[in-house]
Amino acid sequence: MIEKPKLEVANEPMAAPDPFNVAALRLPPSFEQTAGVRKQLTTVPVRKPHRQEWIRVHPDEAYRGDFATIHLKQDGEYYLVAPALLETLRNELTLVTIYTVINRAGIVFLWPAPRPSGDGRGPGDTWHRSAHEAAAAAMKRLTRVTANKDLGAYEIAYSDNPTPENDPVWPEPSFTELLRLGFEKLGRYVKDYEHPVIQMLRGL
Repeated sequence: MIEKPKLEVANEPMAAPDPFNVAALRLPPSFEQTAGVRKQLTTVPVRKPHRQEWIRVHPDEAYRGDFATIHLKQDGEYYLVAPALLETLRNELTLVTIYTVINRAGIVFLWPAPRPSGDGRGPGDTWHRSAHEAAAAAMKRLTRVTANKDLGAYEIAYSDNPTPENDPVWPEPSFTELLRLGFEKLGRYVKDYEHPVIQMLRGL
């Protein structure tokens, strides 16, 4: 019996792995948690809620307070005023309650809501009262605040999303740090008479 010659098959070299494999380069979804990476809050806007955004207000009393501010209406900016200057600047002040707010996009901002006058009959008091009512409502559930000029007050709309399933994740910085980021970091803390906004108000 004649033995058939064996056919030798050449071993083909294996393809080297692609060093730029996009799928392999992607970060796994859990990386930030497992690596302990945190997003650092560096910017805190100071403004009232937009008419089309849904917000929550921090329910902890430590994240709100009453303050004296100077409100430049032409540009909408608020300046926080140090207590030592209050008597001298009395006629320039807007007294506000500053609330800590977060919207659906996770943006944290400070809402300076003007306080009603002592007798409740001052100009704009209806607006001011309804703003504080809206802030109180937003401490409990997702809320939208819309100005109604015909009504002369803010209207409050509520989301159907239940609470606490949709409670926001609040940032770790203290209220003091949020105020620092919103005012002092941007040069909007008035602690002496040399501040540019005081010079402007004096016509200097």
